[in-house]
Amino acid sequence: MKKFNLYMTLAILIGMGVWGCNPLQLDDIEDPNNPSVSSVSNNATKPQIQFVLTGLESRHRGYVTNVSQAWNTFGREIWYLNGSDPRFQTDWLGQNGRVPDNSYFGFGNTGGGSYAAPYQAINQANVLISAAANASILTESERRAVSGFAKMIQGYQFMIPANFVYENGIRIDVTDPLNPGPFVPYNEAMDHVKNVLDAAELDFAAAGTGNFPFKLTPGFAQFNTIAGLRQVNNAILARANAYRKDWPGVLTALNASFMNLNGSLTAGPAHPYVGPPDAFNPLFYVPNAATNTIIVVHPSVLDDATPNDNRLAKFFLRTNPVTVSTDAGTLTGTHQDARWPSNTTSITFIKNEELILLKAEAHANLDQFADAVAAINIIRNAAGIGPYTGLTTRAALIDEILYQRRYSLWAEPWGHRWIDARRYDKLDEIPTSYDSGTIFMQFPHPQAELSWDQYSGN
Repeated sequence: MKKFNLYMTLAILIGMGVWGCNPLQLDDIEDPNNPSVSSVSNNATKPQIQFVLTGLESRHRGYVTNVSQAWNTFGREIWYLNGSDPRFQTDWLGQNGRVPDNSYFGFGNTGGGSYAAPYQAINQANVLISAAANASILTESERRAVSGFAKMIQGYQFMIPANFVYENGIRIDVTDPLNPGPFVPYNEAMDHVKNVLDAAELDFAAAGTGNFPFKLTPGFAQFNTIAGLRQVNNAILARANAYRKDWPGVLTALNASFMNLNGSLTAGPAHPYVGPPDAFNPLFYVPNAATNTIIVVHPSVLDDATPNDNRLAKFFLRTNPVTVSTDAGTLTGTHQDARWPSNTTSITFIKNEELILLKAEAHANLDQFADAVAAINIIRNAAGIGPYTGLTTRAALIDEILYQRRYSLWAEPWGHRWIDARRYDKLDEIPTSYDSGTIFMQFPHPQAELSWDQYSGN
C-alpha cells in the first residue's frame, strides 16, 4: 500500500495539467525530481513509464465526482443538496426556467468532470502511448500492452463528453492540443470510441499472454493480466455498442468480456481510493452526518421501488432528513447513499450486473425474448423479487430492463438513467413534480473551449 501511495503521488505530479484557455492541453511539467512530458516521450525509462501509467489511472477517475453528482441529478436518481450554494439545486434541476448555456454553473467555465477531466485523461494516454513507442528498453509486446491499456482508457473517456454534449458533438482529434480537430456528431464520436477500443484489442492481442508488464493500482487487481484487461476492454465496448445500437456487437463484446451469469454481480474494475497522500472516495458521506451538503436518494426512486427488493439496502434512512430551501420550494432528502462502507472504498466503474443487463437489452432488441427474460431473471432473482411475469414483447421487455437498470445501476458514476431515458426517447418519463424542475437533453460546449477557438482562430 505504501508503494501504491508513492506511485500515485508521483504520478499525479507528472500528470498534472493546468486548464487555461485551451481545455485540451496537457502542460509540460518541469520538475527536477520527476520526468517532464518531453522527457518521457523520448526514450523513457521503465520507472518513468510506470509513473505516467499510474498517473493515467488517476486521471481516469477524474470524472467521478462531477458526473456522479450532476448526471445523476439530471436523471433524478439523486439530489445533490448543497446548503451553501443553491445553484446545485436551482441550476442543475432547471428550476424557474433555467436552461444550460455555455457558462452554465458547474460546467460552463471549466467544463468540469463532464468535459475537462476526460480530455485530460485522453491526452495523458497519448503521452503514455508516445512514451511506450519511443522507449528502447521495452520489448514489442510490452509496448503493445501499454498502448492497449492507454487506448482502453481513451475509449472509456471519450464516451463521457460525447454523452454530456450529445448532439452538439465533440472533438475526437486532440493529438495536437494547440490545433484540435473539428466537432463531430454523436454517432461519429461513438464510432470513434469503437475504433479506439478495437485498436486496444489489437494491441492486447499482440502483447501475448501473461501478466501486464507494469504495476496497476488495486482497482485492476482481478484484471492485471493481458487476458483480464482484454475482458475489461470488451466490457467497455459492450456499453459503447449499446449506445451505437449495434446489438449483435453488444453480444459479441459481452462474450469476450468478464460477464459471468453465475458470478458476483459487483465484480469489475474499480477506481481505488486509499486516503492521503491519495484521495478519499468522493461519494462517501458519514451516515447521519449533521450536514446540509450531501447526496440524497431522489424521492421517486423510493416511491417507485418494488417492495422487499434487496437493492433497497443501498439507501440509508437518516434519523434527521436533510432539508434545503430553493426559490422553487423546499427539497427534503430522507435517505442517503449506503453503498460505501468507508471513505477508502473503491468505486467500480463497470460491473458484471451492468453486463448482464446489457445482454438482456441486446436480446430484447433482437427479438430474442426468451434469452432476454433469462438474463432479466438473473437480476430479479438476485434482488429477491422473483422472476419476470410480464409481457414478452420488445417494448415491455425494454421497459422492464430500464426499470432494473434504474435500481441495479442506481447513482453509478455514469448517469445511466439520464442516458438510458434519452436513448429510448423517455426523458419525459423522468419526474419533475418533486422539484418543479426541467429535464435536460444535453449541454452546450463550455465557454472555455469556445473562447479558445476565438483566441486561436480555429
